[in-house]
Order: sequence, then structure tokens, then C-alpha cells
Amino acid sequence: MVTVNKRAPRRKRPVKSRDNRVMQDSNLEEDVSDYSQPVRFVVPTEHQGERLDRFLSACLPEHSRARLQKWVEQGFVTLADRSLRPSTTLKSGEVIEVLAPPPEPEGDWRAEPVDFEVVHDEDSFLVVNKPAGLVVHPAAGHASGTLLNGLLHLHPELVHLPRAGIVHRLDRDTTGLMVVAKTAEAQTSLVRQLQARTVSREYLALAWGYMKKDQTITGDIGRDPRDRQKMAVVVTNGKPATTHVKILAYGQIHQRPVTLVACKLETGRTHQIRVHLQSIGHPLVGDPSYQRGAPGLGQRLGFDRQALHARALSFDHPIHPDPQHPKSFKAVIPQDLADLIAHAQIHYTD
Repeated sequence: MVTVNKRAPRRKRPVKSRDNRVMQDSNLEEDVSDYSQPVRFVVPTEHQGERLDRFLSACLPEHSRARLQKWVEQGFVTLADRSLRPSTTLKSGEVIEVLAPPPEPEGDWRAEPVDFEVVHDEDSFLVVNKPAGLVVHPAAGHASGTLLNGLLHLHPELVHLPRAGIVHRLDRDTTGLMVVAKTAEAQTSLVRQLQARTVSREYLALAWGYMKKDQTITGDIGRDPRDRQKMAVVVTNGKPATTHVKILAYGQIHQRPVTLVACKLETGRTHQIRVHLQSIGHPLVGDPSYQRGAPGLGQRLGFDRQALHARALSFDHPIHPDPQHPKSFKAVIPQDLADLIAHAQIHYTD
């Protein structure tokens, strides 16, 4: 068991290990992200010889191990008033004291009004529908006017979360759904769901060519050795990637065949759908970067971005998970993509 002591306790709740085994009722407050007093954990016999960071992860599952390691390295976790390392080996009966640092802004970001649709908003997370042309994070050439800046305008408290609560991203000209955490606990949960590949993400895409069958594309994705600004399916130094592709309809644009498909991600690599579809000879209509196999229509196409839309998103509630009732959302097709699909003589209703 883990014994916890805290000054002036207000409420008890069970602390669970990674396998959800209840370790013991603790005096840890419900809101453990704001310690005004130190929390003490007594190391039980069964945790003898365990690394400090693993032990803390079991006691404070609402925080990521990376965040807890940072607290240790900053001196906010002590044993008998001496500083520790994340790899410190624990002994039975030792008393570990945790004093969480006050939240600090995670970046030099400005809150700005930015136009995007909020699909859902509650205490622990929100879901947004990102329009085309909107960059997700501030970066070189895009220091302001990003989704992150807009999120801070909407919810200023997100400045205390890494990346203002953003846990995944969409390319600038890809439209559709993104989930954003509003608390540290929710962010940790959503990141772990993404790592476990339990978040369902489905995209609508219009690709060049006549795709013959549904298929699963697997191919490691890494930097293109011939153009470091782009990604590619590579043999070495890539990361595993899997995309499931389902054919929805066929059409034509300027007498060239196109296929409307639904793409479901198992992994979330940079430009994954764009790279994978190009690798099988079906690049996305309008894609300015991944054009191998695309007809050179130029301005005749009248569509100057990749035809890709994140239309469906599903995940477990980050605070109150219910496997039988995941949180599920859909986003309507943006008008420019709907017009392109109609121009291809495809009659599709979502």
C-alpha cells in the first residue's frame, strides 16, 4: 500500500496504479494540479526497488511521467529534504514529498481572436472544426494568428498547459476536427489514448485515379531524402504508419478519374494520408506538395489545397471514460470541398 499524508486534508479518494488496482484511500485532494501544501507518499513494501518516476506515475496518474520527471529535476520532489533523480531507486518505508510548482506559461504566446468553429466545449476538453488556411501552432513565419492563439483568446487558462492543450494537429490546409485538452489530467489522458491508438480519426479525401479496391497502406514515413521539407515512405529512419482506405464513390474532373475515399488513421505521422496515397499512385486532388502521379491541370482545377477533411473523431472521455459510450463528433464538409466533389459529378451526402 501507499500511505499518503497531507496537511489539512479536505477529501479522500483512492489512488490507483496503472492497472487500476486501488492501492489505498489517500488524503490527496481532488484537484492535485494545485498543491498549496506538500503531499507525502510512504513507499510500501511491494514498491521496494522501483524507480521514483514510475512510483509517482502510479500515485499521480493524472500527470504524465514527463511532467513528473520535470518536477523531480526541478527539485519539487524530495526525500528527507534532499533532491532526487527520476531514476532514484526507492526503499520500503521512505517518505517521498511532492510540492507541485505553480503553473507557469508554457510559451511566449499571445491571445488573439481567431475564426474557427467550436463544436463542443466542456470543463475538461473542447472540440474544434479547423478551417483551411489556419496554422495550428506558432512557428517560423506564423508567429500569430494560429489556432493556439485563438484558443488562448477563448480560454486564457490554457496558457498553463503544454501547447495550450493541443494534443494532435492538422496541416494548415486540411480542415476538420481536433480535440483540445483544458486540464493537465485531460491532456495526459488524451495523449495516452493517442499513444494506445484508441482514438478514432476518419478523413474524407478526394484522390486522383481510379482506385480499384479498399486497402490498408503500411509504410514507414520519414523525411524525404531528396527534399527535407517533405515526407516520404522510406526504407530506413522512418516511423511505422498505417492508413485504412475505403472507397466511397468515383467521379471525373476534366475527364480525369478521381476516387472519393474515407481514410482511417491507426497512426498519426506528419502528412500521413497525403504521403501514403501518393505512394500507391493516388495523390490527393489539389495537393501542392505531393503531386507525383497527378495530372498537371494548374489553374484549371480551381482548387488550391489538398482535398482532405477530418470529418469524424471519437475517443473516451478523458475524465469519466465509458467504453460503451465514447465521445463522438462529426464535422460537415467545408463548402469548397463540397463544390469540388459536386464538380467531379459525385453525389455524396455525409
